[in-house]
Amino acid sequence: MKTRLSLLLSASLLCLGQMPARADDRADAPHAVHAPAHAAPAVERTSSGTVTIGGKTIAYQAVAGTLLVHPQKWDDSDDIVHQETPGSDVHTTDGNPDATASMFYVAYFRKDARPESRPITFVSNGGPGSSSVWLHMGAFGPRRVVTADDTHTPASPYRLIDNPQSLLDATDLVFIDAPGTGFGRITGKDKEKQFWGVDEDAQAFTSFVTQFLAKFGRYNSPKYLFGESYGTMRSAVLINDPQNQENIDFNGVILLSQILSYDNSVDQPTLNPGEDEPFVLALPTYAATAWYHHKLPQQPADLKAFLAEVEHFASTDYLVALQQGAALPQAERARIIDRLHAYTGLPADYIRRADLRIDGGEFSKTLQSDSDTTTGRLDTRFSGPSLDPLSQEAGYDPQSTSISSAYVSLFNDYVRKVLNYGDGLAYRAEIAIPHWDFHHAPGGPDTPASDGPANVMPDLAQALKTNPTLKIMLNAGYFDLATPYYEGIYEMQHLPVPAALQKNIEFQQYQSGHMVYANVPSLTQLHDNIADFIRRTDNQAGPQ
Repeated sequence: MKTRLSLLLSASLLCLGQMPARADDRADAPHAVHAPAHAAPAVERTSSGTVTIGGKTIAYQAVAGTLLVHPQKWDDSDDIVHQETPGSDVHTTDGNPDATASMFYVAYFRKDARPESRPITFVSNGGPGSSSVWLHMGAFGPRRVVTADDTHTPASPYRLIDNPQSLLDATDLVFIDAPGTGFGRITGKDKEKQFWGVDEDAQAFTSFVTQFLAKFGRYNSPKYLFGESYGTMRSAVLINDPQNQENIDFNGVILLSQILSYDNSVDQPTLNPGEDEPFVLALPTYAATAWYHHKLPQQPADLKAFLAEVEHFASTDYLVALQQGAALPQAERARIIDRLHAYTGLPADYIRRADLRIDGGEFSKTLQSDSDTTTGRLDTRFSGPSLDPLSQEAGYDPQSTSISSAYVSLFNDYVRKVLNYGDGLAYRAEIAIPHWDFHHAPGGPDTPASDGPANVMPDLAQALKTNPTLKIMLNAGYFDLATPYYEGIYEMQHLPVPAALQKNIEFQQYQSGHMVYANVPSLTQLHDNIADFIRRTDNQAGPQ
């Protein structure tokens, strides 16, 4: 599942659209609006429903459709010329004809609210290459998938229930599928290069958001971004671009399971020798995981107090030891090994042979290897049989295989039977993107892109500096090994901003994994924290 972050991809190296589609991908739908002969008919479906949140029934309107977006430097006058000259070739000013994407979305609008004062939140998952089905069906939509808490969910029939943790009590919601995912498609010359990259993806989302605000008259609404996993990297760029390219300030950005700099990833950091920060930032998650599976030599009663102790050790003694490299004295090496054993439950000899540096895959494979069991990556509370008991690293993620079928199956049913969209179309929950462009130009399209791993911390810092009223909320699960919670804290505390702006950032942690919402008590806390965040920052004094 690439729902949140496919870091292995980086190591080995989303409708009112008018998009052509393969014959096996779509069937002409009724009530299609007029479109040029080269394009598929544009379809938008509207439905209604109610959901009860906090004991109050909320009536809403749902809109499912697509919006058409173009790459950077697209000139909309070309689109107008095309519309006035049927049969002419759509072209872009940068010499890439037909580079176009339709992005599928589902929007939920509260019926008894005034649009001009009602908050609106744009929601996306990550991958790269993921639709928003996970946050839509697992967290904040009006209907929610039911899955097992930390074990494999049995096969269908699955359960879809009303969602009392939907955020519709606090904000309207727009779930956006990335270019090429969901019911959206990309087309034209160099289409992958035009949409599949850090900057290209952010530009597509910027175009989507600005079009959506205009289409539905929401320019003056309090506005928020919500991104999960790679969606946090997207959000850091996306929160900056509308502010500084389109003069649109947002009230807040809400991040879940954050990674802003790939240098901090604990997925195969040995490919970047000399960079020891990933091991430091992952250690508290190792400790939380060992605590959960009762693999510690001595089991602490208080998880939070235990993690505070581990965080201190990680950022002091452990960091200093790693920085010394081969110069680390043997007596100090032995002491650090003993502490790592006490905090992770891994065998002392294994830690010694790993030179004090265990990456995420190795930890997942080794923690429960005495029972030929692999520990989860997206959510380390999950476990599954080891694919190869003799392998160095885990070959799959037990959490991903445990819940994905329920999400994808129920969304395909829900979108067609309830939202009345998608008959004859293939919904792509995830797509494989073998060559995502991780080069990033923090200063915008007119500045050189970096040669190293993507780091969007400068983008988020610029957004804070140019809009010092912007508020940021970081949410993370203790049992997330894909984007460890301490990594997110570290990145936020190292943003290049004046110290006074750190007060704009708040942190929340949960006893769950990467998909914090996969644990219902954590989902309840997540809803309450985010709803409170929005109400405190929407600049409104009275009821919405």
